[in-house]
Amino acid sequence: VPSATVPYVTIGLIGLNVLVFLYQASIGIGGDPRAAEAFVFEFGATPCRLTGACRVPGDFPSPIATIFTSMFLHGGLLHVGGNMLYLWIFGDNVEDTLGHGRFAALYLVAGLAAALTQVATNPRSSVPMIGASGAVSGVLGAYMLLFPFAGVHMLVIFGFFARVVRWPALIVLGFWIVIQFLSGILTFSSTAWGGGEAGGTAWFAHIGGFLAGMALLFLMRPRRVARL
Repeated sequence: VPSATVPYVTIGLIGLNVLVFLYQASIGIGGDPRAAEAFVFEFGATPCRLTGACRVPGDFPSPIATIFTSMFLHGGLLHVGGNMLYLWIFGDNVEDTLGHGRFAALYLVAGLAAALTQVATNPRSSVPMIGASGAVSGVLGAYMLLFPFAGVHMLVIFGFFARVVRWPALIVLGFWIVIQFLSGILTFSSTAWGGGEAGGTAWFAHIGGFLAGMALLFLMRPRRVARL
């Protein structure tokens, strides 16, 4: 969907995420290889810190602040690249509809909701959460409501055959959130029954961010919603 305005916030967020990732990558080069890991533990959002189940000496930055700092940290090139690709594809249209200020608010609040949703599912976890995926999920939720029939190009692979298809956003993003939900349930069940902590993907952060994006869209009441 063509945008009528320049998506300054989307571009700025992508630039900031990339700069922080480059800084992360530079930490420990020629020095202590554990420095990058320590940086993630310091500025990532750790559930047990947020719930008070554990403390870090000095506790800087504050646990609440790490919810926002964690949105700009990533675990690797594919992690940051995938998140920024989704933000670039879907963010400009949502920003064009909401305006720069409301889009920035939606992004940050969705990221907050995403982190709190993940914490609620495993409040004693000592594994730090990092990544923009919760906030980006909020953008996806808003996009699905704003442009349900906009075409999204997808690469579909069947064995040795690959084809680019164009499906409505409602189907693509609807299928995506169902996969997040099913994956989250499976991860939660395996952790509950098997014990231990769930690392890897924060599925419930994606779900919480997506639902928050949808709810925030109605609260912000963009004029275009009424025409869809």
